[in-house]
Order: sequence, then structure tokens, then C-alpha cells
Amino acid sequence: MATLHRRTLLAAAPAGLLAACQKKVLVTVSTTPRIDQVGLGRAVAAIAARVAPAALGVGLINLESGEAFTFNAERGFPMQSVFKMLLGAGVLSEVDAGRVLLTERVYLLENQLSPQRSPIATAWPGRREYTVAELLAAAVTDSDNSAADVLMKRIGGPGALSAWLTVKHVSGIRVDRYEREIQPQVYGMPSFRPAWRTDAAFAAARSAVPPAARLAAMRAYMADPRDTATPRGMLTFLQMLDQGDLIAPASTRLLIQLMSQTARGGARIRAGLPKAALLAHKPGTSGVDQGLSSAHNDVGIFRLADRRAYAICVFLSGSTLAEAGRDAIIAQVTSAAVKAVG
Repeated sequence: MATLHRRTLLAAAPAGLLAACQKKVLVTVSTTPRIDQVGLGRAVAAIAARVAPAALGVGLINLESGEAFTFNAERGFPMQSVFKMLLGAGVLSEVDAGRVLLTERVYLLENQLSPQRSPIATAWPGRREYTVAELLAAAVTDSDNSAADVLMKRIGGPGALSAWLTVKHVSGIRVDRYEREIQPQVYGMPSFRPAWRTDAAFAAARSAVPPAARLAAMRAYMADPRDTATPRGMLTFLQMLDQGDLIAPASTRLLIQLMSQTARGGARIRAGLPKAALLAHKPGTSGVDQGLSSAHNDVGIFRLADRRAYAICVFLSGSTLAEAGRDAIIAQVTSAAVKAVG
């Protein structure tokens, strides 16, 4: 049985996905079934064995009782676009403080554009002006790299976002670089230049790096602690977001709404949930080179038809499966998680 606080937020949230966090439990004794830890552990271990030598990280938490399951809980996984959910929260924290306005207009110059995926870079110079609200939606819902980088700079850069996470007592997550820094570095490319903003131009520049050097750079990226999240750290963030401990109630509702509207990654967590379940999530996907995917992720909050709510994160790094196969791994983990919660 939820508290009044939880019922109020459930009624207010578009997806009804709000509950307790690890640090501040505002619920009565949970009436939801316990997670089948043994069964889920076996299922996830079997999936991890199938994808080896790729690394799999999993986290699941009952957002009412706080009971959690993790696999590779403390291993850092490259986030890719998952970080844009964290960025969205950081931007909305600045909005809450009155230092940023959602109606604020930003005029984009060519040197502010970032590599794909970026519909904003593709549209430039046909369209150059956006509001902060539009950039926020583009970054969180559509994974636009230019929008993310512009917003990151607007709030003070990766260091400011990391400092905000530290102040909020979110550990196990690092945000260190802009997308325009990460994406070329993944392949051992020189510093990004706006001429590479299209897929074709970026691919041509990437091809100029010898294959062995690209592969070495990708392996170094997968081992790099920068811009990573642990499953435990991501569960903490999702719990705190869901509880309303990170940003104001209206900002929490907006961020969850944007996460629920994303059409990307539909074959991942969504594919493993019952059809009636509600989902607010943020996928993250690296490029693939020489058959190697450095990051294929999905994290979010889902609510089952009986109103039980859970946070889940699935990270897959170093896979050589095709995209459909990588998606299926995340769907299979989600399906096992749903089975484990009864």
C-alpha cells in the first residue's frame, strides 16, 4: 500500500511511475511479491554466458519496497545516450533554480553542431533557432547529440553535471565529455569538426583511421571509466528521479513524460514487457565498427497493469551480435525480470 505522497505523484505523472528511493523510504510495508532472486539470477547468468565475451550489466528494483536485484552491480558500462536522461535532469534542476528558462531561445552557429545522431545538425542552416524546451525534448526523446552538447554547455559543462550528481548523492555514474568529444574518440579520430556532422562525412573521416587503430580505440573506450554508469548507480538515479528527490515535481513529470515519448529502442525493454505495461526509458547505442558494438543499453521505469512500479537497467558492452540480436538480449533480460516479480 503506497503512502499519500506516492498516490499523489502517481496521479500527477503522465506514466504514473513514481515511488520510493533508497535513501528516503516514504512507503508503508510493501504488499507486492518479492523478487525471485534465485530464478532471475539463473536467467541473467545464462544470458550473460550466451553473450560472452561481451559484458552484461543488469539492475532491477521494486520502487515500492526497495528490494533490488543486480548483476555486475559495480562494473562501469559506457552509457552513450543514456546520459541524456541525466543531462535532462540537470537542465531541469537549473530551470527549478531560475538560472535557465525553458522559453529561452538559442541561436545555433555551425561550430555548435555535433556528430550524428542529430536531426538538428542535419536541418542546419535551414533552421538555427530553438528554445531550451525544444532542445531538451530533442536530447531526451530523440537522442540529438547537438541538442545535448548545447544544453551541456549551457549548464556549465560535464563537470557541472557531475558535481550536481555528487551533491544529490548519486554515485557510480560519471559524466566527463561532450558528445563531440566522445564519438570521434571511440574510433581514434582527431578532434571533431562541424564538416563531419552528416553520417557520410563522419564515416569517411572514420575510415581514414586504420582498422587496427579503430579497434584499439574502441577497446580502450570500453575500458575507460569516463562516461560510465554502474547498474547500482543507475538504479539509485532512477529511484531518486521516481521519488522526486532530484528535481521539482513539475520538472520530474516533464522528464518522465519525455522519456515515455521516445520511439527509439522499442525492441529492447519495451519488447520484454507485457503489452499493458507503461514505460518511460532512455536507450543508448554506440556505432558499430568491424562487427563490434561498444555499448547497447536501455534504462527506465515501468509500471505493470496492477500498478506495481519497477526501475530497470540493462547494459551490453562489446557485443558482436547484429542489432536485432542485441535488442533481443535486453528484451530477454526484461522478460526474465517480469517473470521474477510475479
